[in-house]
Amino acid sequence: MRAVLRSFTVVAAAVALVGGAATAAWAQGEWKAPANAKGTKNPVKGVGNAKKSIETNCVTCHGAGGKGDGPAAAALPPPKPADWTSAKVQSQTDGELFWKITNGRGAMPPWKHLPDKDRWEMVNYIRTLKK
Repeated sequence: MRAVLRSFTVVAAAVALVGGAATAAWAQGEWKAPANAKGTKNPVKGVGNAKKSIETNCVTCHGAGGKGDGPAAAALPPPKPADWTSAKVQSQTDGELFWKITNGRGAMPPWKHLPDKDRWEMVNYIRTLKK
């Protein structure tokens, strides 16, 4: 009887581990900004120093061309860095992109310590990468 109980315990623990891993993967599903971010208007024109800021802070993951293929991207756990040139990214509003840059998620750090103007210029720079 003890062997059966021990086997049951092992199976239950395995199911819990697999279920936990599946939940963690699901929790990192599609990244959506909150509804109120969608309508936030970009008050900044031009890219200013965004290219320099992106080269300093973003290229290692997002790549020089913004395709999500930077040298660190392969080593990162899912979700992988976004391809800024993709229709999926380009179809998001400026407010959504600004919110994501500001708040980060997973391996993407929050950049809220950068001035608002700099983050809006990053959004404008991402727009220049449209295919």
